[in-house]
Formats: sequence, structure tokens, C-alpha cells
Amino acid sequence: MREDENYLWRFILPALGKKRVEQLTMRDIEVLNLGLEKTPYQANRLLAALSKMFACAMAWGWRSDNPVRGIQKYTEAKRDRWLDEDELKRLWDVLEQYPTHLTALALKLLILTGARKNEVLQATWDQFDLEGGIWTKPSHLTKQKKTEHLPLSPEAIALLHQVKDLNHSGPHLFPGRVPGKPIQETKTFWHRALRQASLENIRIHDLRHTHAAHLVSSGLSLSIVGKLLGHTQASTTQRYAHLSHQSLRQATTLFGAKMTELKERKQ
Repeated sequence: MREDENYLWRFILPALGKKRVEQLTMRDIEVLNLGLEKTPYQANRLLAALSKMFACAMAWGWRSDNPVRGIQKYTEAKRDRWLDEDELKRLWDVLEQYPTHLTALALKLLILTGARKNEVLQATWDQFDLEGGIWTKPSHLTKQKKTEHLPLSPEAIALLHQVKDLNHSGPHLFPGRVPGKPIQETKTFWHRALRQASLENIRIHDLRHTHAAHLVSSGLSLSIVGKLLGHTQASTTQRYAHLSHQSLRQATTLFGAKMTELKERKQ
């Protein structure tokens, strides 16, 4: 993967490249890991990349153990970043400038459905009933390993027709450069879109949070939002609970205003 290759050149080789694979110890890995203490997400991804490398080394007979095993991962704080209405409009306006760009269309489908990036990029046309407005996600693509049936909005259906009209060959909605495979790389276009929209500190996965946050703040219940997102645990959707409270506050404010109006109404 490109991300693993980035870790290799940026961190692993500068710190460990002078030692042979069989000479590396758990202490070597710990020192490297401690150097990334202030970036826990990056440190944990680096450990995962190293673990895969050592697993390959064991399979090839280069060493008998994996020194990454036993090293404690950092706790990653849950991100509560999503796009507000102004940010969402700026991003959507940028994506609208690329009506035939497959990555732009994939990002728009992510926004409209709240699906995971892998679910969208791996999606094939046989999963969609455009007349019935249903996306059947196969179990091997969902995080919970269960088949999910997601109702599609009219806007999502119109977008899918737009994609279909491009007449790309193959089973995937968003075919990549390799025949028979979907798009593999999205970061280049994603960062370009963020620059054009004047947005910072946004990951593609935050589009899923954005979809959920706006549904909840519009008054939709946490249980319904959880079902749309494919959550099996209510606690997973609970992170949006404070937005539900905002909707309730708006409702009480409306009634409070009505009472004020009644009191001020002339007899």
C-alpha cells in the first residue's frame, strides 16, 4: 500500500535501515514508536506496517519472531470532526466542477449515503436497484460482515444515473486504471478538492460523520441514524447524542416563543 511505502521511506529506513532484519529488537521498535508519541494515529499505523513486514520476514525464514508483538499501541482519541453547512456547501460546489471525474463522483456518493469509503469504491452495479432505490451491500464489504439494505435518496439515485451515463466498462461503479479493479488512489484529488474549498483537517471518513451529524441535528432519532449507517451497537451512534439535544432545544425554544407570544397578545 502507498501509505505503508510512505512509512517505510519516511520513518523506518532512516531509523532502522542500517541494521539487518534479524538484528532488529523490540527495543529498536519501541524507540521509534516513542518518537511518534505526539502523533498516536501515525504511530499506530507505523506499528501495523512494521508488523506486516516482520510477518513476511518470518514467512521467508529471515527471522523466527515478530518484535512488534507486545508493544502497546497508543490510545487514539475519537474524532468529532464533521463539516458544517457552509463547509459542506463549499466542498460540494468544488465537486460539482468535476462532473465526469470518478473520484469526485465517488466522494459525492459518500456524502449522500454516509457509506464507508471501501463500500463505495468496491461497489459494483449488481448491488444497486435503481428503480427500487435500494443499495444492497454484500457482507464481505461491510464492517459488521452482514448484508445491509440501504434506501437511496432521489439525489443519490440521480448521481448513480450520472455515473452510469459515463459508460465505463467493467462491474465497478468507479473503475480504476487497472482493468477489472476499482479506483485505488483518492488522496491526490481529495487534497486538491480541500484546497479549492479552503478546508483543513478533514479526512474522507469525516464525510460519514458529516452525513450522520446533519441527520441527527435535523431531528432524526439516533436509532434510525444507526440503522442507516449499519451500526450494530447503539453506543456507536451515541457520539452524536449532543446534536440530538440541540434539536430538542430548538423544539423547546419554539414552544417557549409561543408562550411569550401568547402572553404579549392583546386581550
